[in-house]
Amino acid sequence: MADAGYLTIGKVVKKLQQQYPDLSISKVRYLQDEGLLNPSRTPSGYRLYSQRDVRRLETILYLQKTRFLPLSVIREELEKADAGKGSEAVGRTELADNIVLPVDDEETRGKLHPIDKMPELAGVSVSFVRQLSEAGVIKLTRSPHGRDLVDGRDLSLIRVCDELRHFGIGPKNLRQYVIAANRESSMFEQALIVFARKGGGVEIEDTDAARARYDQAFSRMLGLTNTVRDELIARRMTKPFSDQGTEGSQNTERSPRS
Repeated sequence: MADAGYLTIGKVVKKLQQQYPDLSISKVRYLQDEGLLNPSRTPSGYRLYSQRDVRRLETILYLQKTRFLPLSVIREELEKADAGKGSEAVGRTELADNIVLPVDDEETRGKLHPIDKMPELAGVSVSFVRQLSEAGVIKLTRSPHGRDLVDGRDLSLIRVCDELRHFGIGPKNLRQYVIAANRESSMFEQALIVFARKGGGVEIEDTDAARARYDQAFSRMLGLTNTVRDELIARRMTKPFSDQGTEGSQNTERSPRS
């Protein structure tokens, strides 16, 4: 079988690890246990992967990494694709274009999930979630049995942070946003108190109406400060290009005289 283009699990991991650095033999075996991969077996029980198996694995990894799909959704989509295409391999981009991104339901957001479920729920490795926790981006909860749990409300944030890795922005780089969030939250709290005392529409009383106006005022403040931040960053990012353009034009002007 090996002569017919079949690969061992170690060679499969090595083949895809450059594109998916978090891929490991244990993760491939986990996908097998979940029924997403079904490689052939030798008479002695060793698993061998065909080119179709490798493409299927690459599709799964692609959908996890770029579309943040949980394994349950990927399994359903692969089954649909298999039913429509017979034994042909599923093209990853073709499949991805037809998949709607998942939205965590209320039950998922309202629960604490074991950290070892993150590959399935968020499409990221356990080690990446721990790095986010160490950077202060999310906070893990310890269960009575000593297990680390992830708040379901953090799943969307985890997926966003995973996408940032594609641009070279990792958990350590995000610490500055944690510091800024802590500082700005205090600023917002003080500003809302002042806003209420000035009669801006946010009463101190704890009523549904007061909370609604509080949320509205906070959302507006958050949107305005985000606009200021985005504009300042955008200006700084375009400045080096304009400087280079200026220098280039100056060099062009000098060159005839040289």
